[in-house]
Amino acid sequence: MNRRGPFVSIGVPVYNGEAFLQEALNSILSQTYTDFELIISDNASTDRTEQICRTCASRDTRIRYMRNETNVGAAENYNIVFKASNGRYFKWASHDDVCAPEFLERCLAVLENEDSTVLCYPTTVIIDEKGKHLRTYQEEIEYLEPAPAERLRSWLFRRPGGECNAVFGVIRSSVLAQTHLIGKYMASDLILLGELVLRGRVRKISDPLFLRRDHPSTSGRAQHGAEEILVWFDTSKRGKIHMPKWRWSHEYIRAIGRVPMGLVEKGRCLALVTRWFIMIRQQLKTEVLEAAKKIFRRRAWLA
Repeated sequence: MNRRGPFVSIGVPVYNGEAFLQEALNSILSQTYTDFELIISDNASTDRTEQICRTCASRDTRIRYMRNETNVGAAENYNIVFKASNGRYFKWASHDDVCAPEFLERCLAVLENEDSTVLCYPTTVIIDEKGKHLRTYQEEIEYLEPAPAERLRSWLFRRPGGECNAVFGVIRSSVLAQTHLIGKYMASDLILLGELVLRGRVRKISDPLFLRRDHPSTSGRAQHGAEEILVWFDTSKRGKIHMPKWRWSHEYIRAIGRVPMGLVEKGRCLALVTRWFIMIRQQLKTEVLEAAKKIFRRRAWLA
C-alpha cells in the first residue's frame, strides 16, 4: 500500500455514543505520540454524537468526521474508517473505551523494532461506566512462534480469554489491507485476528494501557440472542438464517488461501482447521438442525 499522511491512523466507528464518546476522544487526543489522524464514522446516530464530534473536529485538525445517512451495521462502519485511513499503522478505537497516554508510543516502539510483528497491544483493564477499575485480563493472546501453522495451532486451540482486546491494538496497515477486514457475520473480529496470526506475530506488552469499559449498553450486553448480535454486525441480516461456526470454518479456509506461504505450510494449516472442525462437530450439527427447524417453521407458516 502506498499511503501518505500521518504515521498512524485511528478509526472510531460510533453509533449513539454520547455517554462516553468525549472521554474516549480526549484519551486519543492526549497521546504522547502525536503524529496521527483520527477518523470518526458516525453510523447515523440519533443522540448528541454528531454535535460532540463536530465540536472536537473544529478544535483539532487531526480529526476527520464522517456521517452515514443510514445505519449500515457495525461491521461496515468499522471497515469504513480503515478504508478512509492513510497511516502506516492503524488502530480501531471504541467510542466508550479509554487509552492511556502512552498507548500508541509503546505499541509503535515494538512494531518499529520487530518487522515480523503485525499487531501489538497492551494489557487490558476492565472499567465500569464511572471509570472504576474492575479487573485486569490475565489470559490475553500473544503468538510469537516463527511459522504460520505453529501460530495458528496456538490460536485455534487457545483457552478462552481476552482475545477480542487485541482487535483494538496497533496493526500494520499494509497487512490489514490484505485481509477481508471485519466480516458481516457474528464474531468476525476473531476470524480477522486468526488471519493476522497467520500473517505475522502478535505481541502483547505488559503495561495496562487499554481501559475497556463494561456497561449495560456495550454490544455484547445490549444485544440479546444470536439474531440481535448478527443484526448489530449487519442490519440487513434480520430474519436471515445464520450458522456462525460453519461460516467461521469457511472463512478460516479462505484466509489460509489468501496468506502467502508455501504449499507445505498451507497444508499444515488446513490440517489444523480440519482438526478444529472435527473438534466442534457437535456444534456444527446443532447449527444444521436449528437451521432446518427454522426453514420448516417458515414453510409451515407460509402454507
